[in-house]
Amino acid sequence: MPRQAEDLEKKPENLHKAVYATNVKEIAIAMAIISCKGVYGAGLKFKKKPFGIIYDGWPKQKFIYLYILPVNTFQKSGEGGRQWASFEPVKPLKVEKLSVKDNLDLVRKASKVEVDRWLKKYGFELFEDKLG
Repeated sequence: MPRQAEDLEKKPENLHKAVYATNVKEIAIAMAIISCKGVYGAGLKFKKKPFGIIYDGWPKQKFIYLYILPVNTFQKSGEGGRQWASFEPVKPLKVEKLSVKDNLDLVRKASKVEVDRWLKKYGFELFEDKLG
């Protein structure tokens, strides 16, 4: 089911009410990991491993689910052709249950310099959200 996306950078291609997907399996796994319970701030880089950068928190889930989706309703939505969006509901063709622990090489903790830069740019918004 399409949902309203959130993007701290406010990139137009990341703000659709849509189902987002990628055609790169490792990026999809990184997307799932940075969306885990326990991760409060993270970003995704589509260019090289590790794809996910975690600025605040760490995944507390043991498993994630990778959905294999039909391509017919998806259209390119930025990130050099590696991000796709469907504005219609999509039923998975297949679901894979994956261990978070076995895929942590696809994400990394941000360095102190990266965290400081990130907090300076987005910190107030994030802490406002955490406080309710």
